[in-house]
Amino acid sequence: MAAAEATDPSSYPELIMAAIKSLVEEGRMDTSESAISDRIESQHLGTLPESHASLLAEHLTCLTDSGELFLIDMINYVRSEAAPKRGRGRPPKPRGRPPKPKDPVAVAASEDSSAIPRPRDRPAKKKAAIAGAPAVVGGGVAKRGRGRPPKAKTGTADDA
Repeated sequence: MAAAEATDPSSYPELIMAAIKSLVEEGRMDTSESAISDRIESQHLGTLPESHASLLAEHLTCLTDSGELFLIDMINYVRSEAAPKRGRGRPPKPRGRPPKPKDPVAVAASEDSSAIPRPRDRPAKKKAAIAGAPAVVGGGVAKRGRGRPPKAKTGTADDA
């Protein structure tokens, strides 16, 4: 009777569920297809059909599609009662304020008062450029002024 029951393809879901349950009760975290197959083969020695591997893969796929099993980490199978439930919608934001970032100036000052880091701003202009340096640079060529240069006037015969 056990041989006919084990070879019956309709009994594979029960065999799979029993194998997963026994693996979990043992404390083994490996519930992959190969571990399930090994467990079934060890329990039903010599009574399984030769197409056991393909039947097992097919039934695992059907059980996963129907929602009776869940595939975790793309390897391990878990029964739907033991599967972690996920709530609907977006998870809530964490409460409370995040910790403030450390100030690099305060950290440097506490470590060594002489080693203050450089400021993050733009460096100051040199005093000669501010005090009205000459507009002529080098060999008598005037510096360009600010903004867009005026449009070049073309001299035509009609203008005269």
